[in-house]
Parts: sequence; C-alpha cells; structure tokens
Amino acid sequence: MLLRQNFLIILVLFGMVLTGVIYLNNYGNSCNQQIIERDVIKPKWMQKNIGLRSSPGLLYNQPRVLVGRTDVASVSPWSSPIIWEGTFDSTLIDSIYKQQNLTIATTVFALGKYTRFIKGFLESAEQHYFVGFRVHFYLFTDQPESVPEVKMGENRSLTVLKVQSLNRWQDISMNRMEKLEKLIKNELAGEADYIFCLDVDTMFYGRWGAESLGRLVGVIHPWFFDAPRGQFTYERRPESLAYIPAGEGDYYYAGAAFGGTLEDIHNLTKTCREHLNIDAANSIEAVWQEESHLNKYFLLNKPSKLLSPEYMWRGINERAAPIKIVRFANVPKNYAEVRPNA
Repeated sequence: MLLRQNFLIILVLFGMVLTGVIYLNNYGNSCNQQIIERDVIKPKWMQKNIGLRSSPGLLYNQPRVLVGRTDVASVSPWSSPIIWEGTFDSTLIDSIYKQQNLTIATTVFALGKYTRFIKGFLESAEQHYFVGFRVHFYLFTDQPESVPEVKMGENRSLTVLKVQSLNRWQDISMNRMEKLEKLIKNELAGEADYIFCLDVDTMFYGRWGAESLGRLVGVIHPWFFDAPRGQFTYERRPESLAYIPAGEGDYYYAGAAFGGTLEDIHNLTKTCREHLNIDAANSIEAVWQEESHLNKYFLLNKPSKLLSPEYMWRGINERAAPIKIVRFANVPKNYAEVRPNA
C-alpha cells in the first residue's frame, strides 16, 4: 500500500514538472516570436553617432570666445543654437559632416499651378543646397507629366510621387503631414539620415548646408523674428489642438521649412496629422492649418537647432539689418492666381 502511494506521488510530481517544462517552452517561443515580429515592423532609423570628428591638418579660422555676432541671439533659452551668418565656419562644418556619408531626404509638394516653381527650386538647390552631400528629393505632384527635366549632380536624385488634386489650398497644406508621415515610415527608414520638408514656391540664393543639421530643426518665420509674441498668429481658439494661449510661445516658426532626423520628423508629422484629424472631426480648422499645429508641436517639443530667417526669407530684394545673407526665400507671386481658391 505504501509503495503504491509513493508511486502515485512520484507520478504526480513528474506530471507537474513536465507541464511546467511544456509551458515554459511555449512561453519562450511566444516571447521570441513577439520580439521578432516587433523587430520586423519597427522602422530602422539610421543613427550615425560618430561624434564631431575633425579632419587632421584642416586649416580654418581660430574660434574666438569674445568675438562674434552681437546684434542677434545665437542661442535659445533652452540652449539650442540659432544659426546665423557669422556663427559657424563652413569649412570646419563640412569637414565634420562629410565624413559621415550622410543622405539628406528633401520633400516638396507641387500641385496645380505650383508646378511652375519646380524648375527654379531644383536648379537653385543644385547650386546651393547641401552641395557635396548625397541628396534625394521627393516631389509630390498631381501632374507628373509637368515635371521638367533638371540635370542633377553626382549623388543627387529626384523621385516623383503622384498624389490626387485638391480644390482648396488649405486642404493641400493640411494633407502634407499625412503624406510625409507615410513616406518616412514606408520609404525612408534605413534610406536617409535626415529629412527637410520645404515649400516648392521658393529658391535658394546662398549656402544651405550641414550647419542646419540637427535632431529637430525649426526655422524662425521672417515676418515675426523681431516681433513680440503677442503679435504671433498662433491659433487662439481653445477648441483647436493647435491652441496656444496669450502670453505663451517661444518663436513663430515657418511651416515652409522644417527638418531633422527621420525618427523625430516622423513623430512630428504623426502628431500633427492626428491633431489635424481631431480638429476636423470637431469641425474646426486652425488659422494657419499645418503651420499652426507645427508651432504647437515646437512649443511642447523644443527644437534642438533653430535656423534664422536667412533660411526662409520673404524676398530676395527685401533686407533687414540682421540679415547678412539670404539663403532661401519665397518667390514673389500672385496668390490669387496660383492658389485654386484664393
């Protein structure tokens, strides 16, 4: 009788151990499968953290602690640099970043009559925009047949992406964030290091180079760079997710130019797209559409680098005292003629 009881006890214990082994094995396989699936669907953002290494023997002007621009602020209150002419050495900057073999994706949208600006944008970019770097332009247009042939330099390319036509320029503006979000997630992950999102009705007139690279980059709007925040045209209605109350705000950022790493701009475009959709569901449209939501995002997520209005000026012939060089500017135009519902 005792022998039989001992046998039953051993049998029960063996069954418990065997059940535990089977459970742990299945659990481990399940976890491994989940990890593998997560790795597969997660975008592979390119991260080249090799530091700011200078080339040996490189000659450039001696940096000075007590000499520099004194007529403008060159650092934000959260210690991010503000890039002006006279605040960087282009020889040193290029030497550092060209070693990293970077690819800069650059997006523009040209719908309707805005296709007339493509040629000037691309030709001027070939002269001034990240010269000597690998650049891949992505052009969204509803008229691929209207895209002119522009001779591209070595390591520079253009991809044309067809999108549907829209009847309101406001819809074109608001639709950009969704298109950019999808492009970064589906096409650019693993293919580029940085991305800049620019307006096509512009031209380059001076160097725009590696000094502009950063994790999250905003461009100070030329209309408001010297204005008090009370004059900023933020969205002031609390019903909108772009709402910024009076008395708050840092700078007013241009929606015509922003950039950064793929991961950071994916987060930016995803957030703005979600907020635009929520506003639309609540029958509200921010005063300056995506630009209003961009300014709200930058208020809560401070840019790691700010570009001065040199990088988004209002006209090549209009100058202000702090503007020593115009690098990038709007092309003069009749908005009533080029916009579908202006």
